[in-house]
Amino acid sequence: MITHEEIRRQVEEKDVRYLRLIFTDILGTIKNVEVPITQLDKVLANKMMFDGSSIEGFVRIEESDMYLYPDLSTWVVFPWSSKHGTIARLICDVYKPDGTPFAGDPRSNLKRVLNEMKELGFSNFNLGPEPEFFLFKLDENGEPTLEGNDQGSYFDLAPIDLGEECRREIVLELEKIGFDIEASHHEVAPGQHEIDWKYSDAVAACDNIQTFKLVVKTIARKHGLHATFMPKPVFGIAGSGMHFNLSLFDKEGKNAFFDENGDQRLSDTCRHFIAGVMKHAKALTAVCNPTVNSYKRLVPGYEAPVYIAWSARNRSPLIRIPESRGISTRIELRSVDPSANPYLAMAAILTAGLEGVKEKMEVPAAIDRNIYAMSARERKEAGIDDLPGTLNEAIEYLKQDKTVQSALGSHILDNFIEAKRFEWAAYRSQVSQWELDQYLKLF
Repeated sequence: MITHEEIRRQVEEKDVRYLRLIFTDILGTIKNVEVPITQLDKVLANKMMFDGSSIEGFVRIEESDMYLYPDLSTWVVFPWSSKHGTIARLICDVYKPDGTPFAGDPRSNLKRVLNEMKELGFSNFNLGPEPEFFLFKLDENGEPTLEGNDQGSYFDLAPIDLGEECRREIVLELEKIGFDIEASHHEVAPGQHEIDWKYSDAVAACDNIQTFKLVVKTIARKHGLHATFMPKPVFGIAGSGMHFNLSLFDKEGKNAFFDENGDQRLSDTCRHFIAGVMKHAKALTAVCNPTVNSYKRLVPGYEAPVYIAWSARNRSPLIRIPESRGISTRIELRSVDPSANPYLAMAAILTAGLEGVKEKMEVPAAIDRNIYAMSARERKEAGIDDLPGTLNEAIEYLKQDKTVQSALGSHILDNFIEAKRFEWAAYRSQVSQWELDQYLKLF
């Protein structure tokens, strides 16, 4: 753990002039309070206040005072500088004036769920995310377009992949701030990219996702590009997902999903966990795919999961079990997209899976054939259900699911549902270009 003294030493050595205090709102948007480094002592004493009423879903104006408690383990000096000096950051938890965690803080909420996990005898819940994003050109006014900067596809190289230089710089900057990068490559669609890094515990992994988005957007701008984590920015090509590779560890540090003598060398705990996630998959979708646009990605034909099933052999179901075993045994939840608030998604997935473990739920039979090639009748006979088709449908499932609701807590749940209700109403009232093309002349 980094100490106050070490932070002060780095401030002097690296000429840090500004400090970003970063937190995440209920919708997953990164927020920050930037202060001059002269406020460092106040920050380290947990005395930095901000107006919570100005943040989406936080508090009413008469309850506005909130405090930022920095997590010292997240101290990072950014490797790039502004013209006014070097900038450092600390990721913070949000606290109330009485010194208790704020129930509307997604990061603190995830810690609450992790404490419940530890009471069941587990020590860690690890995440290895696989976020995808698009790089688009900017227009003459610096506004993003939908024009990609390449015509590459899966694993292509320069000169076809013109985003390679930008992606390489992103990787180098990430490594400078402590990311252990495992892979970087062009994805299926033109202008689409993926960068993967080593797994870590749930809170640190979610912190890394938020930091990753910030770095990607910052470096893209330096290259005259706009990086977007929107799930489906362009019709007719693949959308962007953020597969979650998940593993659970017991108090002895052993992977609770692995059993050398189990079927496919998977433990009963792993099977029960999968069963819990599958049982609550429809409500989980509201949290893991939280925008109207998310459901333009979750359609057949683009490798995104549409059906609630699992397999250790193919990539068409919701849940896949990668080949690795032993300490690397994990489940890959393929539905999550990068518009999700990672803290809320992790809390909800963990709660659903742990219910399966507690109740020893039986997992359905694995589906080891291409579900996309199955007819509706074949899917029904195999007991394969569909994920929700719209945000509104997913929210309705969330309203009925007490388990996923408990993962969010009443404050986050109420504000999340209210925000999504307004989002759906605004979307539904719009007249799209598709409607004009179809109906304007016909009627």
